[in-house]
Amino acid sequence: MIVWLNGTHGAGKTTTGALVQELIPDSRVFDAEKVGEMLMDITPGLPETDNFQHWTPWRQLVVETARQILDYTGGTLVMPMTVLVEQYWREIRTGLAAHGIPVRHFVLHAHQGTLRRRIAGDTVVGPDSPFRLKYLEPYAEAARTWLHAEAEVVDTTHLTPGQAAARIANAVARAA
Repeated sequence: MIVWLNGTHGAGKTTTGALVQELIPDSRVFDAEKVGEMLMDITPGLPETDNFQHWTPWRQLVVETARQILDYTGGTLVMPMTVLVEQYWREIRTGLAAHGIPVRHFVLHAHQGTLRRRIAGDTVVGPDSPFRLKYLEPYAEAARTWLHAEAEVVDTTHLTPGQAAARIANAVARAA
């Protein structure tokens, strides 16, 4: 099984994902961003883009890597990864389904003001990251048009990462 944590930057995916992994027995965190980083290291480079998700191989490799990990280890993969393009999400979801891999899709949501405050105060990536800020509006658009209908929404505006992780782990356990 995959527990996919979606949402924009600042919603708490990485922090919550690590905590979810601690709460779900036999689970591991797989950060699909590492697949994108691998593709960015190809020389000469792949076609110019502002987001590695636009590369078809990223989406296919995420599916295949997740499949290979689950075939090797079993258990659950917790995948904190923003996917805001509906077509890309459908490609990934369809690819996983073709391998018989169930997906629990959660969106960590927070109000715009909360997201801006979190991004401004980020001490890991750095405050006011232009990269993170540029995804706030695309996230809001995806949330309005398709994303929230495709997932279980966990509003993290007033939750700690531990509280959000507990809600997700409990939802997964109830469905098992």
